[in-house]
Amino acid sequence: MVKQEKATLNRPDNTAFTQQRLPAWQPMLSAGIVIPGFAIIGLVFIGIGVALFVTSRNIQVLELDYSGVAPTSPCFRCSDPNVRNCVCTMQFSINKLFEGPVFFYYGLSNYFQNYRRYGASKDFNQLSGDTAFFLNPTDDCAPYQFDSNKKPIVPCGAIANSMFNDTFRLYQIVRGLRKEVPFDGKGIAWWTDYNVKYRNPTTIPLMNAFNDTVKPINWPRPAYELDPSDPANNGFINQDFLVWMRRAALSDFRKLYRRITEGDYAQGLPAGNYSLDIGYNYPVLSFEGRKKVVLSNVSWMGGKNEFLGIAYLVIGSLCTVMSIVMLIVYAKFKFPDDD
Repeated sequence: MVKQEKATLNRPDNTAFTQQRLPAWQPMLSAGIVIPGFAIIGLVFIGIGVALFVTSRNIQVLELDYSGVAPTSPCFRCSDPNVRNCVCTMQFSINKLFEGPVFFYYGLSNYFQNYRRYGASKDFNQLSGDTAFFLNPTDDCAPYQFDSNKKPIVPCGAIANSMFNDTFRLYQIVRGLRKEVPFDGKGIAWWTDYNVKYRNPTTIPLMNAFNDTVKPINWPRPAYELDPSDPANNGFINQDFLVWMRRAALSDFRKLYRRITEGDYAQGLPAGNYSLDIGYNYPVLSFEGRKKVVLSNVSWMGGKNEFLGIAYLVIGSLCTVMSIVMLIVYAKFKFPDDD
């Protein structure tokens, strides 16, 4: 009797949910539904794939390697690690209008920003503007935590220390004279990085927040002087710094350096001859890396990416072929010959 009462107490409520009596719909997939469904999906995917592929092929991209590996390269002399403050000039031509807006990227190869230890080498408290951690960086930043004199490094860590510092100035050759192409460096970083993730200390002036600290070893200037021309673009919200701190997923990557959207070049770069002055500061040959600059425009689908269009075409073609195969099989077994 006691066992019966316990069994009654453990019994689920007599409801439609607990007793699994809720109404349900189980689709009956017949040939009349599956075959047209596969055909429609295939045709839609093929249409999307054609649109993506054609759009991607129309995007203009110009890449210039300036690593200086070859002796004939204009940057060969600058690739020598013993040469300091070296500037090299690369000449190139554009055959037709490079439609704007034009995006100017720098690219690195064989550079593993996705390495776990490298990615963890930073102090989030410092980068959020908390000065209490300026003098006591986290151990994650080692060996870029203190300098040789035991002074704290701000910002600390391997990512900040390895910040890309090559500089570029683009000129159009007009009647033998060089006309500078203006660069726009505002808003090149992610909005969330600039407004949420990274913050400057509230200390005024900003340089006072960095008292008794030193800049990263490989930086030419401290964080509060990253952009002498624009006081609002300094510290941990400097646009170039934010772009670099957002790590790349692959070993070959490019990052946005500037946009070309102003003055006579708002519609793009006209056909003609150009020269690019490069402040060659960032060493890459020691780890067999390569450097390049990339000029590109975008479309409604973003940057150049033929893989996405090809993927849609392949999947759409497979669906179409499968619909034909299923139709043949269905016709053969559903309507057998009179023989």
